[in-house]
Amino acid sequence: MAKNAAMHKPLESTSALNRLPHLADSLLRFSLSDELRHLRAEDSWTRGSGRSSKTLAKYPDFRIVLVLMKPGSEMKEHHADARISIQTIQGRIRLQLSDQALELGSGELMCLESGIAHDVKAIEESAFLITVSWPGGSAEERHTMS
Repeated sequence: MAKNAAMHKPLESTSALNRLPHLADSLLRFSLSDELRHLRAEDSWTRGSGRSSKTLAKYPDFRIVLVLMKPGSEMKEHHADARISIQTIQGRIRLQLSDQALELGSGELMCLESGIAHDVKAIEESAFLITVSWPGGSAEERHTMS
């Protein structure tokens, strides 16, 4: 089966959600190593932000974003009005919460309840998946990566 192959057409409600309706196909499959190779080739990787990202799946109540960060780069304080998980694929990142700092290494997973503010800093070149789940399917509340 081809990568990113869909078995069915997206539902109308998910097609209307975004300008890339294939992100909401009923079956999505990715090679994360291929996706990371593509992110390293993006202009955003060579610019000053030190990071590049790609939305892999986008449904009204659920989103998955792949993020690649250069060593020392940061995502300043932000929060999601949704539950999130952060799964480190490679490297090491530090999450600064209001009351503690946590490090996640390759292969580690952490979940955060809705509304928890946090910074993310790449200790070394790092790649991670952010999964966002909105209670009740409210896509109006977004995880912003500013």
